[in-house]
Amino acid sequence: MATERSTEAGRRSGVYARAVRWLENLSETAFAYLLLAPAFLLLVVIAFWPLLSTFRMSLFADSISGAAQLGEFVGLENYINLLTGQLDTVALPQPFFDPSAPFQSALIVTFIFTIVSVFFETIIGLGQALVLDQKFRGRRWVRVAIIIPWAVPIVIQGMMFYLLFRSGIGPGVAVVEALGGSTSPLVNSAEALPIIILADIWKTTAFMALLILAGLQSVDRSLYDVAKVAGATKWQQFKTITFPLVLPTVLVAMLFRTIAAMRIYGLIETTASCTTVPSLSCLVVTTFSTRRYGTASAVAFVTAAIIGIVVSVYIVRYWQGSEGGV
Repeated sequence: MATERSTEAGRRSGVYARAVRWLENLSETAFAYLLLAPAFLLLVVIAFWPLLSTFRMSLFADSISGAAQLGEFVGLENYINLLTGQLDTVALPQPFFDPSAPFQSALIVTFIFTIVSVFFETIIGLGQALVLDQKFRGRRWVRVAIIIPWAVPIVIQGMMFYLLFRSGIGPGVAVVEALGGSTSPLVNSAEALPIIILADIWKTTAFMALLILAGLQSVDRSLYDVAKVAGATKWQQFKTITFPLVLPTVLVAMLFRTIAAMRIYGLIETTASCTTVPSLSCLVVTTFSTRRYGTASAVAFVTAAIIGIVVSVYIVRYWQGSEGGV
């Protein structure tokens, strides 16, 4: 018995020793990929598998009646009809892309919302981060005040702006009227979209400010001392030191916000409803709720593809900036 135990122990120690030698012989790149392997596996299970399932569903026709969830196999027909506009009056509650009605077009609304909201959130967030990066009395309380809107749940945020601009009771209606708008801005697509953008800027600017602030606090302070000795003004210090060094962080923050903005749904639904202001995510949900699973899957996959293209552009820009020493 003792001999068997010693043999088993020797075998285990031999396996352990071989595993240790194998790990030690790995290159740094191979060892890094080995450490990332569990994350990649989790990403495949959580992200890529549902994406592939969605693409498979998009290759089938809708089955409006009957027990079957999907109809016959139609290949890329759903994508062709979607991109050529043939589904706009048949299967989709709102058009996917219609230049003649931009505020009723899901793709155009999504891009308008994303570009405008991310632009102003970046500018305002950068300004807030520059202020919070300074030392002054009460800075802690200012940070808390900036973070509070970000902590508000989306449903509550949507109801706040819904009540603020609701016809008859909302004080914001008077502002819209003074700017030449109607007395019911939340039922007008062209007027409701700026309200939703304003709501998103109010809430999410704090997210941008916190990310940019983290980048600012990593800047070497001795560079500013050298700049002061050289006689550089505050603007020259910002242009030659602060902005180039914080730009990679700004690009990463914009990437996160762009991805989230292109998936906007909850804020629209709770503020003005997806019927008034359709986005790509709204279009997916409303189409799916009518049992048009093939069409909804096609819209969802196209949305994912558009987000993937935008992310790729950001990554390339970030890589070019890093290579150029930005």
